[in-house]
Amino acid sequence: MQNSKLRRQKRTRGNIVSTESRPRLSVHRSNKHIAVQIIDDTKGVTLVGMTEKHVEGIKGTKTERAALLGEALAKKAVEKKISTVVFDKGSFRYHGRVRALAEGARKGGLVF
Repeated sequence: MQNSKLRRQKRTRGNIVSTESRPRLSVHRSNKHIAVQIIDDTKGVTLVGMTEKHVEGIKGTKTERAALLGEALAKKAVEKKISTVVFDKGSFRYHGRVRALAEGARKGGLVF
């Protein structure tokens, strides 16, 4: 199980090229929560990072919470003058909560 997850993650990250002008938006999903970071790989620095716990008044299903998290992350990123990113889903399928987070981030103003 762990080997196949790492292989999927490497395969996804191998196709992603982030630059200083287009940092990487990395998603981590667990059974209960979802976390997201915008990372500048050239410097090795996390520019913006959030989990569901950082968003006030977040309620609903896990998918609805992921969409709200995406919007909140986009708002915070736009404040820091980050408008375009490269989406990194890691070893997770672009489905369900990961997709809802991506659509919420696009709705909030991020371009990828």
